[in-house]
Amino acid sequence: MAKCGWKESGTIMRRWQVRRAGGLAALAPLFSLAAQAQPVIRVNVNLVRVVTTVKNQSGELVKALQKEDFQISDNGAPQQIAVFEKQTDQPLSVALLVDTSGSTAKELKYEVDSATRFLKALLSEGNPLDMVALYSFNWQITRNNYFTHNHASLAASLKTFHGEAGTSLYDAIYLASLDLEEREGRKVIIVVTDGGDTTSAKNLKQALESAQLADAVIYPVVVVPITNDAGRNIGGENALTFMAESTGGRTFLPTLGADLDRVFTDIIDELRTQYLLAFYPKNVPLTKDRFHKLEVRVTGPDLRVSARNGYYGEAEDAGGTPGARISVTPEGSRKRRQEK
Repeated sequence: MAKCGWKESGTIMRRWQVRRAGGLAALAPLFSLAAQAQPVIRVNVNLVRVVTTVKNQSGELVKALQKEDFQISDNGAPQQIAVFEKQTDQPLSVALLVDTSGSTAKELKYEVDSATRFLKALLSEGNPLDMVALYSFNWQITRNNYFTHNHASLAASLKTFHGEAGTSLYDAIYLASLDLEEREGRKVIIVVTDGGDTTSAKNLKQALESAQLADAVIYPVVVVPITNDAGRNIGGENALTFMAESTGGRTFLPTLGADLDRVFTDIIDELRTQYLLAFYPKNVPLTKDRFHKLEVRVTGPDLRVSARNGYYGEAEDAGGTPGARISVTPEGSRKRRQEK
């Protein structure tokens, strides 16, 4: 049995027992669909939140849209937007994950310097309730700081980082997402790494599911220390890009120095220029898959929308009737994890 867990600044905090086969197989009987079953229409009372970024054809952020400019569908069924906020002032909970595996040793100092400047800019402006939790990961995951607004404390932890051993990227995303589930407001995972996963107990699908259950947007920052593809983990980049697009984020491929600083500035700009859409699912066709597909559209020519592509909700059971409801709220997510 593989294990996935972390330590906090040298002290073992808690561990989760996980099976490499994943938790979905254990729940399969709940979600299997009889061959002749017809789709079921259900009303779900849980509020589904979708953080959205809109850009024009030139890549510039669009800030002046109204509620009427957006349309959203759940499993293909149009939904009524119940909550709409422009340039939302909701507090941010940012999980900053820094790769400290052996392959990062040469670049780590420059990454730490840029991350320190990023955290200072993020926490000195905006909402005073914005918080950052800092994690480092190599073959294990360390939670260096729980959510705090104290930039000096985060900066002090960053200075202690050094590179060694393998890369448990998926475990880091999975475990940070568990912390984010308990947070209110907008939730973001920023991953600073140089490539793919080598030592995780969790896989890509499990890490992504954990982030989606936490309603977290993933921003991978894949640092490229060389100017060509030789030696780069393209597979790792593709996996991170898939997770970013699935949660409404985007992937950056900066080199070190000023380019990395610009990336962090771009992330701050996006976080300060978002729209919050939320709806109560109604008349949603259910399938055997508890993952509901979301589509967010915006009126206007040449506008591009970034938003998560789905959430975990109700599914049909084997008889074609609704199975046990899986809430998209943190409480429901935690209960679901305990039952797996």
